Amino acid sequence: MIETKICGLSDVAGVDAALVGGARYVGFVFFPKSPRHITPEKAAALAAPTRGRVDTVAVTVDATDEALTAISAAFQPDWIQLHGVETPARVAAARRYARKGVIRAFGIARAADFAGVDAYATAADAFLFDAKALPEAALPGGNGAAFDWRILRGRTVPRPWLLSGGLTAANLAEAVAESG
Repeated sequence: MIETKICGLSDVAGVDAALVGGARYVGFVFFPKSPRHITPEKAAALAAPTRGRVDTVAVTVDATDEALTAISAAFQPDWIQLHGVETPARVAAARRYARKGVIRAFGIARAADFAGVDAYATAADAFLFDAKALPEAALPGGNGAAFDWRILRGRTVPRPWLLSGGLTAANLAEAVAESG
């Protein structure tokens, strides 16, 4: 069974659509440079009807302890997703802000981009593989772009992982088949 995570939710209609569509995780962005950034209080209000039905994810980028404390206090996420340049020690330390664990995101464009993944095996509870941001990009992550999912096929990954970047209803089956 494929589990889906819908991120960047910022209104009731989006949350409702994610639930109706069968999402397993709903994500809220806490990164001021993102157009999808919302406050922890707004995320808490949007997530309230989802509690017990799906897991909530706080998507962050190089968040400070102060920011993670505010997110945790108001929103109480099941998962913290780290999408910056966090070290393994920082990832492990972020676990205390989540109910269930930490997802470490990695930008992938080629096989060599997996070189540092194993260093996070004991720090993160899950990995997320997204398209690598272009050097000139203002935002981290794939920003809706796909990468060559075949790079994942046959690869041993030390934690459960999620696939991200450019996924649509039209290409989801292909992405699953190609990534293995």
